[in-house]
Amino acid sequence: MKKTLVTLSATLMISAFSPYVMQTSANTISTLQSDLSETQNALKELNAQIAKVDQAIEDNRKMIAQTEEDIKESEAQVHTLQAEIDQLEKEIEARNEILKERARMMQESGGTISYLDVIFGAQNFSDFINRVSAVSTIMQADQKIIDEQAEAINLVKEKQDTIQETLTSLNSKKEELVAMQGQIEDQKAQNDALKASLQSKEQKTLADIEDLRASMIAATPAVTTTPTNSTSTASSTPTASAPAVPTSTPKVTGSISTVINAGYKYIGNSVYVFGGGRSAYDIANGRFDCSGFVHWAFAQAGVSVGASTDSLKNQGTAVSVSDMKPGDLVFFNTYKTDGHVGIYIGGGKFIGSQSSTGVAIANMTSGYWKNTFNGRVKRIMN
Repeated sequence: MKKTLVTLSATLMISAFSPYVMQTSANTISTLQSDLSETQNALKELNAQIAKVDQAIEDNRKMIAQTEEDIKESEAQVHTLQAEIDQLEKEIEARNEILKERARMMQESGGTISYLDVIFGAQNFSDFINRVSAVSTIMQADQKIIDEQAEAINLVKEKQDTIQETLTSLNSKKEELVAMQGQIEDQKAQNDALKASLQSKEQKTLADIEDLRASMIAATPAVTTTPTNSTSTASSTPTASAPAVPTSTPKVTGSISTVINAGYKYIGNSVYVFGGGRSAYDIANGRFDCSGFVHWAFAQAGVSVGASTDSLKNQGTAVSVSDMKPGDLVFFNTYKTDGHVGIYIGGGKFIGSQSSTGVAIANMTSGYWKNTFNGRVKRIMN
């Protein structure tokens, strides 16, 4: 009798406790499934971003290869022009020797011999005419050759200067591309590491769900009564929200606000591409370089500015660092002087297309950007 009572008591306890355990497990599974959904969505977004970075890396590699070919062609042109200059200099030197010989002969004869001496030394009128004609021809030929030589030398030197400028520009471009390539590779490595972390979390969440389901299945035989009117506790699913604008960003109004706010939609879903931001495809896919982003942002407010750091640094009005206002352009010495540009948003921060992150807000009061900020501030809009 006592044994029967113990068994009955245990059965009643299991019957009363099992619905609670089952409901708790169900709620936990619901929460885990919500977490799993968020993780999978994050993975989907991250994979899309990684694809953008991979494409940017490939595009930059092509540009590096093309730049290297352009450099080779420029070097070949410089070599050819230098050979032409060398030949012209030899011809000039040869003519100089002739002129020196003529001067020496004149000096030895008393220094009075000239073209007029040759003409007036004619023995008769016929000889005089022949000599005048010959001297005129020689004088014209010499002068023509000398003029042509000088013109050719100047022209070749001008071409060589142009090629050298092009070569310098291409080398600078290659230097930037290589630097950007390294930083984008770093970004890809960070994305891959985050992807691995999210995948690990996804696998763990799936395993936890399976373990709970197995526990629920194992507990089912012990249930002597099946709840028919149990109340399910609703689990709240976190709702993803858009990235908030930093609260430290001063409020601005009007066109300057348009310029600053235009880029916020690209934060977290853009990528740095050298030469990006200058086509509809790049803009639609968040592909910008620093100056391309600035050009695009100002265009959203109907203001036309340059699309290179060299042009932007010569636009607007120079202002002191202490007088900086939101909307001003700020410049940084990265791979070269004024190699990077962004739009100041206040609070010691600026928005721009950064090589390692794409469009992002960065702090220029500490770290890398503080060390590279060169103090150049240009105001485009008042």
